[in-house]
Amino acid sequence: MRIKESSDELNPPVTTTGTLPLARTVEKRTARDWLALAVATCGVGYLPLAPGTYGSAVGVGLYLVVNALGVRLIVYGLAHGWSADALASLRLSSLLLIVLALTLAGIRAASRAEGLLGRKDPGAVVVDEVAGQFMTFLFVPPDAGWWAILVGFLAFRAFDIWKPYPIRRLEALESGLGIMADDLLAGAYACVLMSLLITVQFWL
Repeated sequence: MRIKESSDELNPPVTTTGTLPLARTVEKRTARDWLALAVATCGVGYLPLAPGTYGSAVGVGLYLVVNALGVRLIVYGLAHGWSADALASLRLSSLLLIVLALTLAGIRAASRAEGLLGRKDPGAVVVDEVAGQFMTFLFVPPDAGWWAILVGFLAFRAFDIWKPYPIRRLEALESGLGIMADDLLAGAYACVLMSLLITVQFWL
């Protein structure tokens, strides 16, 4: 039997079957090991009490930086006669590429972190929250305002902790894939909710 941890502070660890990975001592860790841990924990995974929430906050911060750069590009492009539709498409494509990059890097890093830490889905691994939270804002307009950031943050945390069907089943997937998949689906749910809220705002 092994303990499956959770970086969601309201979800207690659960017991699962399978072989527990053997933790690698600090002295035996390589540069790749440390890089994997840095990516997996995003610098906040070892903070006490609520690592999942801290990971979500990193996702929000990453989105705000990318969005600010995107706004500058849009302003520059419009000033030089670029198509508004092309700029909107470029922005969305860039956000999707970042989600993809976070997902692929997260699967690899989280898989390695399990072996390094000797635990299934270690609570310190929060790159999944970063990717899921970033996904939440895919269809939020760049000028939506702070209400969208706050609601998007709360919506993702709610879906990530509540885990409506079939999110919880995705946790059974192997290693880093299982760690990332459930949070990405939670991010997809939150993304749909935010898209609906933005649509309602346009109607009002």
